[in-house]
Amino acid sequence: MTDTAVIEIAMMSMTVALKLCLPVLVPALVIGFVISLVQSMTQIQEFTLAFVPKLIGVGVSLLFCGNWMLHTLITFTQELFARIPGILG
Repeated sequence: MTDTAVIEIAMMSMTVALKLCLPVLVPALVIGFVISLVQSMTQIQEFTLAFVPKLIGVGVSLLFCGNWMLHTLITFTQELFARIPGILG
């Protein structure tokens, strides 16, 4: 196993991890920013106010993107398992 193979697998892993995290993190970030903006404008400082909308946003995001995320992860795992004989031999 060469160092280029290790770096390539690491890059592929980080790319897949980024692809899988973005559909969940972006809605949570946007909803959190909007709610904190509204809280700062109205001066309502309730910490639990942002939890329920974020939970709903992440749930909707997982509902719409979950199938794609699972397919991406399965494809990556199959490609990685298919490379094992080439890496070891």
